[in-house]
Amino acid sequence: MAKVIVWNLMTLEGFFEGKEKWDLGFHGDAWGDELSELSSDFGRKAGLLVFGRVTYEGMKAYWTTNADEGEGEVKNFMNALPKLVASRKLTGSDWNNTTVTADITGEIARRKAEPGKDIYVFGSAELTESLLAAGLVDEVMIAVAPVTIGQGTPLFKPNAEKRHYALITARPLKNGTVILHYGVKAAA
Repeated sequence: MAKVIVWNLMTLEGFFEGKEKWDLGFHGDAWGDELSELSSDFGRKAGLLVFGRVTYEGMKAYWTTNADEGEGEVKNFMNALPKLVASRKLTGSDWNNTTVTADITGEIARRKAEPGKDIYVFGSAELTESLLAAGLVDEVMIAVAPVTIGQGTPLFKPNAEKRHYALITARPLKNGTVILHYGVKAAA
């Protein structure tokens, strides 16, 4: 049975993007060799990548055109791995190995029950909230960048229900970023 693992970067005050959509300048404050290696490790462990529509559009635009040789391994797995997109607007995709679904919770539940590698949800705060509410997320991994940006979009929704998490690991990186890895506790 595959685990569903949410991965995201956020600022110290909890924003996963700045004031505007795709304002991810703070990622440079977190990025380095250690985070690059972790990203490559995700590619080796993942059986499926999952995105909400907005994150999918940005990821597709970046990873199908990015020519940075330093991201070669990550670019390869981003383009090669199977991808699942949650959308009620899109009906298909021309990005390699991509399936679009309007029933993301049903599709994740089905795929989670199958044997195979883990399912990674990248970005996608609204999708993450939906999957947490449906009880489909097993683990949450967050890279907390040592920076504040004043305003932005919070990773966790302010009106979400109370949830409990069990710390698996906390790993400080050389640049001050901290990787927090939590298991999601079942609702009481």
